[in-house]
Amino acid sequence: MPPLLSRRDWLRLSAAGVTGGSVSGWLQTLAALAADHPQRRRSCILLWMDGGPSQTDTWDLKPGHPNGGPYKEIATAVPGVRFSEHLPKLAARAKHLALVRSMTTKEGDHGRAAYYLRTGYVPGGEIRYPPLGALLAKELGRDESVLPGFVSIAPDRAVNPAAFGPGFLGPQYAPLVVGAPGGAVGAGRGPFDYERALRVQDLEPVRGVLPAHAGARVELLEEMEKEFVGVHPGVAALSHQAAYARAARLMRTAAGKAFNLEEEKASLRDAYGRNLFGQGCLLARRLVEQGVPFVEVTLGGLNGGAFGWDTHAENFETVRGLSGVLDAAWSALLDDLETRGLLASTLIVWMGEFGRTPRINPQRGRDHFPNAWSAVLAGGGIKGGQAVGATGPDGMAVRDRPVTVPDFLATVCHALGVDPTRQNLSNVGRPIRLVDKAAKPVKEVLA
Repeated sequence: MPPLLSRRDWLRLSAAGVTGGSVSGWLQTLAALAADHPQRRRSCILLWMDGGPSQTDTWDLKPGHPNGGPYKEIATAVPGVRFSEHLPKLAARAKHLALVRSMTTKEGDHGRAAYYLRTGYVPGGEIRYPPLGALLAKELGRDESVLPGFVSIAPDRAVNPAAFGPGFLGPQYAPLVVGAPGGAVGAGRGPFDYERALRVQDLEPVRGVLPAHAGARVELLEEMEKEFVGVHPGVAALSHQAAYARAARLMRTAAGKAFNLEEEKASLRDAYGRNLFGQGCLLARRLVEQGVPFVEVTLGGLNGGAFGWDTHAENFETVRGLSGVLDAAWSALLDDLETRGLLASTLIVWMGEFGRTPRINPQRGRDHFPNAWSAVLAGGGIKGGQAVGATGPDGMAVRDRPVTVPDFLATVCHALGVDPTRQNLSNVGRPIRLVDKAAKPVKEVLA
């Protein structure tokens, strides 16, 4: 990415008296200039809550009602808006958050709901709909960029692999997957190794191989790939070719250093939380700082496992632990982006595949509940400090301002400056809008 501050910008800083290190407020002014610079493209960070988070124990508590459970509400920095007691850091930063408390869908199966929330279309038929990450990588990415336009950190792809791929956009927009939930890394062999999970494997050339020889090997592979794809132009061959080409670009440049979290101060890493999700959020900040348009970070189980929010039993103990991880990481992310002048150009989306039943089951759990639940937006393009929509006193139904999945995704597109009516040609030759034509963006939250 070109330097964000031109000579004219530096002159403006000098005239304002903020280029001297001893002058109070210079960093904030510098950050504001960087964020407003026209060369700064927008990015999106999706915080994906794997398993379906309980809205009644996070953003939409029901104190005094039998459905409410044991958690208490706490005041936030926004008068009249209250969160769970286990999200105190986010409560202090509520001015950045726009809660949508009236999400409503009909999909209560993990696989179908994950597909719907991530693509905006229900699964079925021959069309392979692309998820939000692939769509935004295409709309906001740069062809010349070395880093991929879509990075997925610790996804649980087993629930529905089609919800985590590029869809009909093809392998060029497939996510670079970093990390994996539970079983894939260190399962059953001691503590979960999140440091290892977050590394991009094999970025360094093989020891003992000279750069010239390594380059010759890559060129030979590229020739073989090209010849093979020419004879067998299928999805598998193209995906293989695209993956190797992307890996080769990363190896040949310094861009791969974006994945090196050891460059960050220990105090900042501590603030995010020394766990897979916390360090994944820090990695997300490093990637959007380098111009990656879409990064998703999954919060599953507390030890790197999947489906952590699927709390059919012992909901309150589990959600308390997950809330602590979320609270530290997301609040640190907001602060870090704001300090670096990136919050104004970075949209943060918090959601899972559905909510959970307000009624508490005999196992002290909450079950799947798509009828009425919450999602959250923050950062670039969003008017924070508000809650839109409402559920009734028992939380069982939307009482005010229902918001559908297409409505929500259209809002995301508008916040990022992307036209949701744009079309892409699908795998069956039919043009498909980014978001269904019936979508109505939630204008109240758009800046």
